[in-house]
Amino acid sequence: MDFTGKEIERYIEAHTCAPDPLLDELERETNLRVVQPRMLSGKVQGKLLETIVRMVRPRNVLEIGTFTGYSTLCLAAGLPEDGYIDTVEIDDELYPISSSFIERSPYSTKIRQYTGSALEIVPRLRKIYDLVFIDGDKREYPDYYRMLWGDTPFDRECVGSGTYIIADNILWYGKVAFDHPAGDRHTAALKIFNDMVTADDRVENVILSVRDGLNIIRVK
Repeated sequence: MDFTGKEIERYIEAHTCAPDPLLDELERETNLRVVQPRMLSGKVQGKLLETIVRMVRPRNVLEIGTFTGYSTLCLAAGLPEDGYIDTVEIDDELYPISSSFIERSPYSTKIRQYTGSALEIVPRLRKIYDLVFIDGDKREYPDYYRMLWGDTPFDRECVGSGTYIIADNILWYGKVAFDHPAGDRHTAALKIFNDMVTADDRVENVILSVRDGLNIIRVK
């Protein structure tokens, strides 16, 4: 029998643990109030993020791109007792939604929200992170990667041996596998990012085709 991608997606969702009711409410709210609700991580990817956090047991987590807070809450659900998240979102109009759901969650004391450019905020936090989730402006992915390593002009590393970096939307609807128009800065930046990771002997990685693609990177 020939199954379509949508049928497989429905099967996977039906056989993945149901999310917390608060996450279902947040997903509905995002669809009602946000222009591009598809940017939300969703049930399967959210559970995957929670599972990875439970396996890695990071004490310090950095999230670049809070959006409405769905992935933030999924990451927080897997944290150990002494774990914390710094999450940065450049769009201040999304803060009322994300902050309201974070405050209603059991993880509010574990999450620190920042509004502004991650490229400016993260170096000032002066931390080494055990896990980083990148889901911000796709055009800035190469700069995020340089920032994590403290490359000029950032001058301070944010990752160390054993850190995991998870980059979302890394396949960009499959566009990264083909030539792209000269003006397509999103695809161009993501291809540069993937090439940077592949060529970097400080890390090892694997790309998963979950939703729009996750690049899971481990610092050696």
